[in-house]
Amino acid sequence: MNFLRRSFTAKIILLLLGIGAGVSGIIYVFGKYYHLIFVPLEFIYYGLIAVFVLLAFVFWFSVSRPLKGIIMQMQALLTGREYKKFFTDRIDEVGIMAHFFNEITRSLNRFSGDVAAEKKMTGDLAVASRLQRDILPLVAPQVPGLVVAMKTQSAAEVGGDSFGFVPAKDVTYLYIGDAAGDSVAASILMTIVNTLVTVYSEVATSLQEIVFHVNRQLKQKIHSTLFMTMTLLKWDPGFKSMTFVGAGHEYILTYSMKTGRCEATPSGGIALGMVQDNSKLIKEQTLAFENTDLIVLYTDGVIRCKNTAGEEFGLKRLDEAITKYASQYAPVPTLDKIMADVASFIAGTTQLDDMTLIAIQRVDG
Repeated sequence: MNFLRRSFTAKIILLLLGIGAGVSGIIYVFGKYYHLIFVPLEFIYYGLIAVFVLLAFVFWFSVSRPLKGIIMQMQALLTGREYKKFFTDRIDEVGIMAHFFNEITRSLNRFSGDVAAEKKMTGDLAVASRLQRDILPLVAPQVPGLVVAMKTQSAAEVGGDSFGFVPAKDVTYLYIGDAAGDSVAASILMTIVNTLVTVYSEVATSLQEIVFHVNRQLKQKIHSTLFMTMTLLKWDPGFKSMTFVGAGHEYILTYSMKTGRCEATPSGGIALGMVQDNSKLIKEQTLAFENTDLIVLYTDGVIRCKNTAGEEFGLKRLDEAITKYASQYAPVPTLDKIMADVASFIAGTTQLDDMTLIAIQRVDG
């Protein structure tokens, strides 16, 4: 029986066999009981007409009508009109066509939904990218006693690298940070930190106080798996001093014009959002920062980018690049040349993480 359900041809053959058996039975009856050796021609004629009509009806009901319905719905689909799916338990040739049509339309609906969702997501990312560009400074600020340069390159439409410059009273705060997580979550996190740093920089009395309050507020608002590293510096032009507090970020690189060497200072601390109270884990420190010296801040996308051989650019190459260019060029071309070295190093690969560099040079008037 399953074979008959799977093949319409088998159904027709079975029908013909049944009709043949029926006709043979009728002839047998007429020959035995009515002693007719030959069947009248009229009987054969009307019998063939009956068989033809029966076959035509079966074909129209089982094949022609459902196929016409499928073709009409296909035409509706191709011309962009409303179409309907088929509900059938047939598994023969007609059933296969109906199931095929249903699967095609289901795939198209899913694809259309994916396209619409992707289009919406693309639009949302464009808005987020524009907002992020508005939050991050487009040009380096004018800071008394300093020349500041910056260069950033996102790996996606929105990124997790954050930096800013906040003038407050008689000092200027400068920071760089790197939010963990995918691009969207990281961009939201960096936006929150940017806002908190700006707000607390205006009312706090020390670097430690700023980092403490930013961490406390952040911990209350984000998921436990999210965090952000940061280095916050304070430039006091009156005392010509540069101090910093670290929150688990990268090294601070200081190039000395006097010695021609680059020194790496650990930023220390623990990433923002990792613990509820970081007051005992952060410490304000003073950097050795003489006239014409250059401080370079960076995110890990710079040193952890890889070439085609899988080798990282590394802190050593960054140190060598700073040493090579800082004595010859101003902060802006120094960063341009460093980034050109990085681009040359990773040529042929895909940038996987955001890259940010900030150069700060002391210039006594």
